[in-house]
Amino acid sequence: MPEIMTTKEMATYLRLHEITVCKYAAEGVIPAIRIGRVWRFDKDEIDRWIGEYYSKRKGKKKAKSRPMKSSKKG
Repeated sequence: MPEIMTTKEMATYLRLHEITVCKYAAEGVIPAIRIGRVWRFDKDEIDRWIGEYYSKRKGKKKAKSRPMKSSKKG
């Protein structure tokens, strides 16, 4: 059975403000279900969403580092 979380619980879980969580839900940034006037979140879906985010970031190539300039004065 899925663990359904409130906006307040989700804000605590993600360490975000409740308003930010609601904004992200309304914009479709974070997976959520609106029931009447309130948002609800499936913890498993959120965990999957976080995992996908990190997999995409891990797959990106890192920027090549530039050679350091010599600080020798001569």
